[in-house]
Amino acid sequence: MSETKKIATREAYGNALAEFGTQYSDLVVLDADLSKSTKTATFKKQFPDRHFNCGIAESNMMAVAAGLAATGKIVFASTFAMFAAGRAFEQVRNSIGYPHLNVKIGATHAGLSVGEDGATHQCCEDIGLMRTIPGMVILNPSDALEARAAVEAAIQHDGPVYLRFGRLPVPVINDGADYKFEIGKGVTLADGSDVTLAATGLLVPEALHAREMLAADGIHARVLNFHTIKPIDRDLLVKAAVETGAIVTAEEHNIIGGLGSAVCEVVAEEHPVPVLRVGVEDTFGQSGPAKEVLRQYGLTAEHIAEKAKSALSHK
Repeated sequence: MSETKKIATREAYGNALAEFGTQYSDLVVLDADLSKSTKTATFKKQFPDRHFNCGIAESNMMAVAAGLAATGKIVFASTFAMFAAGRAFEQVRNSIGYPHLNVKIGATHAGLSVGEDGATHQCCEDIGLMRTIPGMVILNPSDALEARAAVEAAIQHDGPVYLRFGRLPVPVINDGADYKFEIGKGVTLADGSDVTLAATGLLVPEALHAREMLAADGIHARVLNFHTIKPIDRDLLVKAAVETGAIVTAEEHNIIGGLGSAVCEVVAEEHPVPVLRVGVEDTFGQSGPAKEVLRQYGLTAEHIAEKAKSALSHK
């Protein structure tokens, strides 16, 4: 496992599209005038006849994606998460989700780590919105290796997929030699018997760091990576609830509607244990350097460790 090399998941997304464009001749990519930021420009350079700039008209782009998918194409529609899930929600729901079309929504610049772009662009509600659409698969990779694997899995999946990517470069934490990505299956990154740290996306490396901090205090934490938030790995969650008796969720998203909510729903139904949530506390973000904003809102290893200790007191 390497924690020194840092690559933004949006960068890996663009590279993956270009890579798989050769293998899948029916793969087309749409963008809403943000191809340099979403990194779909990498695909455009290699396959200019299969990349379409729909302009600053995200809702229309989703309708175009639906039409192309109806003809048998594998379509990736890309823009910032705020526009993909927020502005275009109705078209995603009615034109893509309802007819269950083969459209993959590549949503970049998600969460607080957009930084200086501020609250209007810091989308911390997108997972909650997409979770409400029947049949929508939600993938939130933690690093570049996982981002590439998520793109491949989305291509092979028949139906709509929402892929969430970040702007901030993040550590490569997964081992390419042993790594296996499967939609609907979580990954156990580290074992432990006292408490479970269930994380997704940008907060996965923070959860691993929190585990090290807890170990210094004699607390053995299990770390689970939920790269798939819908469908969530119920079996892995129940096993963790039974064996550790307490769970802390960690996500770069509102604590309402995201991973924390998904975990609480499963645990409440299957094996109730204390669940504490680390995330955006039902508030808007603010402009500032990404790392400082994340720290201000408690999206850090230190805060995860504190929550874990609190969870232990609730057992």
